[in-house]
Amino acid sequence: MPSRQRCPTTLLVSSGWLLVMVTLVTLVTGCAGGGLPPVTHSGVETIVQNDDSFLLNQSRQRLAGTGGQSGFYILDSGQDAFLYRAALIESAELSIDAQYYIWSNDVSGRYLAGRMLLAADRGVRVRLLLDDFNAEHIGALFAALNTHPNVDIRIFNPASSRSGWGRWISFLMDFDRINRRMHNKTFVVDGAAGIVGGRNIGDEYFGFDANRYFRDRDVLALGAVVGGMNDNFQAYWNNPWAYPVSALYPDVPADGDVAAAMDALRQNARKHNDLPVSAPSDTNQGRSDLEEVFDGLTIASGELVFDPPFETMDETADAPKRSAKALQRLAQDATQEILIESAYLILTEEQLPLLEIGGRQGVQVSALTNSLASNDLVTNHAGYARWRTYMLEQGLRIYELRPDAEACQQWLTTDAVCSTGEVSLHSKSVVFDRSTLVVGSFNVNLRSIYLNGETVLVIHSAELAEKVAEDIRSVMEPGNSWEVLLDDGGELQWRGDDKVYTSEPTVGWWRRAESSFLSWLPIEKYL
Repeated sequence: MPSRQRCPTTLLVSSGWLLVMVTLVTLVTGCAGGGLPPVTHSGVETIVQNDDSFLLNQSRQRLAGTGGQSGFYILDSGQDAFLYRAALIESAELSIDAQYYIWSNDVSGRYLAGRMLLAADRGVRVRLLLDDFNAEHIGALFAALNTHPNVDIRIFNPASSRSGWGRWISFLMDFDRINRRMHNKTFVVDGAAGIVGGRNIGDEYFGFDANRYFRDRDVLALGAVVGGMNDNFQAYWNNPWAYPVSALYPDVPADGDVAAAMDALRQNARKHNDLPVSAPSDTNQGRSDLEEVFDGLTIASGELVFDPPFETMDETADAPKRSAKALQRLAQDATQEILIESAYLILTEEQLPLLEIGGRQGVQVSALTNSLASNDLVTNHAGYARWRTYMLEQGLRIYELRPDAEACQQWLTTDAVCSTGEVSLHSKSVVFDRSTLVVGSFNVNLRSIYLNGETVLVIHSAELAEKVAEDIRSVMEPGNSWEVLLDDGGELQWRGDDKVYTSEPTVGWWRRAESSFLSWLPIEKYL
């Protein structure tokens, strides 16, 4: 599946004449409503917990006497992010609640889905909530999985057409609704332990793809903060725009075909043949792996902030949502340093003063984002480039990731991807005064501020804040990034090592021209 897809306009404006057509539709005429109506769910489903489950007991033991604080473990490497999701699945006794923007139909996606199916076989209730925008290539598989009595799958904010050109037409004809995406990413087991962060489920997020690696960050958590993850999942799961997958894919194959497909998924999950890492194969190994991680938990206070879904798609989307307001408050309270790590970075003359992070006396604000060479989407880079000079003029220091970043060797257990140069930044983290850390799905851009549903985990820990700050600073070094500056004449330049560039480094003229042209279009809110 093409997991680089991010949002409707991003996809639609990514090629040729379609760009002009969609821009005109969006900016001049708009797109009339239509498509699917909301659904009514029969009863509100709740989180299932067992007072004597392994994970709940671990939470009690590890956090006894901490006064209601939580335990946190940062998952910096893609391999760890995959392995500890797998370990949580093996440790599940009652429930798995997973919510993602992308779940790819690739090696890691099929494997984790297969292990969840095996968990369902042993009586675990599995609920999976996916945003629709990237669900086209995996919807039929999940419709088959949904036939299992212990598996329940819903698709958030779906298009009326499920494939082909009809799907694109439905996006256009229902543009306002379709642009409100569920970008939240949480993975909660037995209501007691969870993972939250920026990663989707797909090979490029875990280091399994030989062609591209998305540098990202998640946090594994125990304790009170997991309650916020549960609330986030419930808010979307019970929302009228969360459709049962069976309603969207009514033509499930005959029973024999479904059984064969599910058996093949089980066999694939048992064999581990396609995995480049050794994943836990049973409950005992999964629990053992998690106990090692729990030994290294950092105990601190924290909270999970999430954007509730729109109740109706007629609501205006011109005010910052809850997660943006949480970041605004933290930014306003900072007195020394704000470090931003955001795959996509857009702050205009409206948002930057709102966050109060530009030009404030005594506060140094530095941001790490993608360069044109490392960005997987020219459209998103163009939106950033449109406002890059303005952000620099307001006092932000900006660093753009090099596609040949030396740090790649530290991020992956194999250097196959590093040698290709296809390394991108996908992390979404902010550090305030090296005392508070935020990790989540929130890009510092207009789409996250106004349109998407997002999750941000706020951790009040100098230890973890310092760790992530040093990591971000290391990637800002010349061997990993170019610093973008304005020369005496106000023109852009990129500095790294001993070389100075006066145009976007290490990309061809066509990619530069494409980005330059797109940067003239006022579509940054949809990128």
